[in-house]
Amino acid sequence: MFTQVKTDTEIKHMRESGKILATVHQLLRNKVAPGVSTKQLADIARDELKRLGGKPSFLGYPGGSDSFPDVLCVSINEEVVHGIPRANRVIEEGDIVSMDFGVTYKGMITDSAISVIAGNAKKPSVTRLIKDTEASLLAGIDVVRDGVRVGDIGFAVQQSLERGGYGIVRDLVGHGVGHKLHEEPNIPNYGLQNTGPTLQAGMTIAIEPMATLGAHHVVMAEDGWTVVTADGSLAAHFEHSVLITDDGYEILTTLS
Repeated sequence: MFTQVKTDTEIKHMRESGKILATVHQLLRNKVAPGVSTKQLADIARDELKRLGGKPSFLGYPGGSDSFPDVLCVSINEEVVHGIPRANRVIEEGDIVSMDFGVTYKGMITDSAISVIAGNAKKPSVTRLIKDTEASLLAGIDVVRDGVRVGDIGFAVQQSLERGGYGIVRDLVGHGVGHKLHEEPNIPNYGLQNTGPTLQAGMTIAIEPMATLGAHHVVMAEDGWTVVTADGSLAAHFEHSVLITDDGYEILTTLS
């Protein structure tokens, strides 16, 4: 299903969904600390989402050897995305903690991810990885407007990350979002300008660069969900759901 131009009512519901998501992410950001388990973070997200009136979009999502078993993906260090929360997975000082979350509100879905460092970074390069991956997300968003082509977005993300010499994960991509969690088109984090499908005002997309301190290759972990870097290098992941407008964009998954 190619992402559709949303009605005014659908956009209103996505704004509310995104606001809920951003509120949960802000809470989680403040809860990340050494000694906290990834399952505790998921439970915090579940309880706050229930309080705010949203529904989890990831719980029960089909894929892997079984459906996804929790409301939040929590990925640590070399884990790029889709980490399953576990009570025995305890965060340590200096860990990169990536949290990917999806919210359904009145039938409309938003999707967003953040990466944070627990306590103090082990190396300056880790701090730069986090900062530069988020900057590449904003670079991709900055070219969004009515008539933008998917290759324009990928090109902007790629140019931003290549300046830092990062590995750009190619096997995982952004996507359309709204009526379903994953809609077409795929939005890679690399590409050529003036190529790929053309997007219209009123469509909604999720842009999500994933970068590593090593190579771009990734592999699947034994749990059938967690994607990790093939060379064991550290990774970061940022994502926003974005509404395309006539003259630019509106980030839906933010509190500002």
